[in-house]
Amino acid sequence: MKIRKLLLAARKIMQGARRHRELRRFRGALSIGTALAVTAPLALHAPAEAAHILVKEGMRGAAVQHVQELLIRGGYLDGAADGVAGSLTRAAIERCQEKNGLEVDGICGQATYLALSGGVPYDPVALGIREERAHEVSRGSGRSVYVSATGYSAFDPGNGNRTATGTMVRRGVIAVDPSVIPLGTRVFIPGYGEAVAEDIGGSIHGYRIDVAFDSHAEALMFGRQDLEIFIME
Repeated sequence: MKIRKLLLAARKIMQGARRHRELRRFRGALSIGTALAVTAPLALHAPAEAAHILVKEGMRGAAVQHVQELLIRGGYLDGAADGVAGSLTRAAIERCQEKNGLEVDGICGQATYLALSGGVPYDPVALGIREERAHEVSRGSGRSVYVSATGYSAFDPGNGNRTATGTMVRRGVIAVDPSVIPLGTRVFIPGYGEAVAEDIGGSIHGYRIDVAFDSHAEALMFGRQDLEIFIME
């Protein structure tokens, strides 16, 4: 009898252990499935980095025409969308900015575009607009370049205190895409002053620059801006 009881007890223990293992496997599978169910939609709907939009007097192209169409639709611009940003387009942008409580500068950047589009981000691919190298405008003997600029410093998390050329990260330095602005180029940035292209960055491509500051707080204050900078040739 004792042996039989011992065998029955051992079988119950083994069955309990088996159920415990199956329950653990089920919970594990459930956790993975739940994680996939939650994260898959996020991955599918995660927005790409917002495309850069900048329309200013003197520019032309498909992006200008698109902004003009939005201005006409909003009642800010009369006439046809010809893809050339002249004084009438500038005045229409200013009227939109004034109505929406934005800084009135006549330049259609991200904030102005969102006001015109009803909050829909600029998506040149969906609109069938090819990115054009209309960022450079001749200014007599020199030239100006329209860029998206972001402040940075040596004290930002993950940053070092040396540039790609070995100099110190400091005010007066910019990081560039060398295929657009060669290293060593001197530029003038309105509201900032003169700077030299001495740095590069993995996320800096095309008409984007990083503008160096002496402190993290100054870099944060500068934030990200759409600017016209001047090449000092």
